[in-house]
Amino acid sequence: MIDRIKTKQIYVGDVPIGGDAPISVQSMTYTKTTDIPATVAQIRRVHFAGANIVRIAVPDMQSAKALKHICEQVSMPIVADIHFNYKLALEVAPYVQAIRFNPGNIGDKSRIKQIVARCKQFNIPVRIGVNCGSLEQKFEDKYGQTAKGMINSALYNIKYLEDLDFTDIKISLKASDVQRTVEAYRGLRPLVRYPFHLGVTEAGTRFHSTIKSSIAMGSLLLDGIGDTIRVSMTGELEEEIKVGKAILKDSGIVKEGLNIISCPTCGRIEADLVSAVKEVEVATKDIKTPLDISVMGCVVNAIGEAKNADVAIAYGKGSGLIIKKGEVVAKLPTEELLPRLLQEIKRLENR
Repeated sequence: MIDRIKTKQIYVGDVPIGGDAPISVQSMTYTKTTDIPATVAQIRRVHFAGANIVRIAVPDMQSAKALKHICEQVSMPIVADIHFNYKLALEVAPYVQAIRFNPGNIGDKSRIKQIVARCKQFNIPVRIGVNCGSLEQKFEDKYGQTAKGMINSALYNIKYLEDLDFTDIKISLKASDVQRTVEAYRGLRPLVRYPFHLGVTEAGTRFHSTIKSSIAMGSLLLDGIGDTIRVSMTGELEEEIKVGKAILKDSGIVKEGLNIISCPTCGRIEADLVSAVKEVEVATKDIKTPLDISVMGCVVNAIGEAKNADVAIAYGKGSGLIIKKGEVVAKLPTEELLPRLLQEIKRLENR
């Protein structure tokens, strides 16, 4: 059992972040915010894919005004993403559920003061989004684009918000590589009690983003660090959410859905294991019951690997075994194994 570090709890709309709340999954639309129907459609996609919160870019005043109409059409909590122009935050604060700004490009502290006052007025939190590539000049000059620079930027801006008597804060410390990202989060965690939004920024395409995000977020989550996550991916929204949910499940944070155990392909395999596992994945993708399912291509490791599985199959020459909790319960012809496995999974789901 992972011992999560207890943090202050805040709310983004009706979604709690921090404390003992479940770790939420976020995504971000990529439509032009001024295209209201397209943005609303993407928010609904994010919702049905299983995300809890969605972030929307607000690059100009036209987008800020469009966001009001978008918020009227959706129920999902929305975080407005603000860069450079602090007046955009003042415009959207009445109808969004959180403001995210990057201190490195907002500029004068008096502008941040106005954002905070507006967030207080409408009782919404702020995400201080520190990015390694856009630190305030004084921190970059002193520390370079390093984890130490991110940590000191975060501490400086947290202190400023605290001095304004504002503590509804969550923090992100993102770099485009795993090492600086993990180092920054680990370094800041003992110094503050605010919830952390985890992510690797500009992580690349699905392949690269999945690897970088899994290493960085998995490492931090296993340390008990993290309260909400977003997988940044050059690709479709659903893939971001799918990978994010998988990271939470496979790191042991979330107990939901199937954990499919399958052996690596080798010369001992007695069946088309790739197709068999794919069939199981497709047939069980909507199951929420936490189950360990083992699909093994031969009997060499099958019994041992299946000992802790709820149900397993092991292929042999022309036939195979059905195994439940380590006990062989049937020997069947190859063509009957998968149907029986799916039947057993269905029984376990409905028990």
